Amino acid sequence: MASAVIEPEGRVNSVQIEGLALMKIVKHCHDSLPTMVTGSLLGLATESGVLEITHAFPSPDSGKDDEGDDDFQLEMMRMLREVNVDNNCVGWYQSMYLGIYSTSSVLESQFSYQTELSPNAVVLLYDPLQSAHGNFCLKAFRLSDECLKIKEEGLNTFIKPSNIFEELPVKCVNSGLAQVMIQELTPKTDITLDRLDMSTHPYLEKHLEFLCGWVDELAGEQQKFQFYTRHLARGNHKGKDSWEASEAPRRMESLLVTNQIQNYCDQMDRFVGGSLGKLFLSGGLHKEERSTSTSS
Repeated sequence: MASAVIEPEGRVNSVQIEGLALMKIVKHCHDSLPTMVTGSLLGLATESGVLEITHAFPSPDSGKDDEGDDDFQLEMMRMLREVNVDNNCVGWYQSMYLGIYSTSSVLESQFSYQTELSPNAVVLLYDPLQSAHGNFCLKAFRLSDECLKIKEEGLNTFIKPSNIFEELPVKCVNSGLAQVMIQELTPKTDITLDRLDMSTHPYLEKHLEFLCGWVDELAGEQQKFQFYTRHLARGNHKGKDSWEASEAPRRMESLLVTNQIQNYCDQMDRFVGGSLGKLFLSGGLHKEERSTSTSS
């Protein structure tokens, strides 16, 4: 993994990404469907607490060859430096499927970035499927200080599931010339009929299906804890040291699952809220149409 060459004293509190870098991420994630892909983010962390992302490039699909990925990243950054492009690695991006991000693989990858690269490293998560349904989904996360401490010390303690990841606000910026071009390409009409689409069942059903799967996985994790608790009770081991043993189930797994379930519930709440608004709007239109036809 390449190291950051410029590091501010404080921590960043927001992410600013250029439109061109964002379009590269979007194109890579959409072109690679249904495969989930990753890539590197280049930019600079400023003293004002803003992480500026100016460039992004995809990682090769090399399976589990981490050494080959590191060599590719270093070679790409060397060539970008030769053409005067920002070559300071500030994090990574990954595509996600219907908001699935609270997993052990994302946690371990982000932990390595924040400990080996920079404490200000972030992960950008883009959901191409939600974006295809009119809900552009781009989020920036980093591990919280509490989670970093638990991982560094190898503790098996409880942490509030919502405190595992910290979400940072993301802002997209463009140059003046790009803003003029976008204005010229923008349609003159403000009519967007896609917002009146009433077909919500497949999207909602898929969310419920995945939610049920995560609930079953949480139940499986709880069974592991119950079995280990009974094992400790039979052996009269009730100290805290028993939960630090290597055979003890890891609390972080169940906490990640709980955090993902909460994320699904939040997504469904936002989605159902918008759908109810459409239903009330269409019901009012039909009611007005019936009253007009009756009076005539």
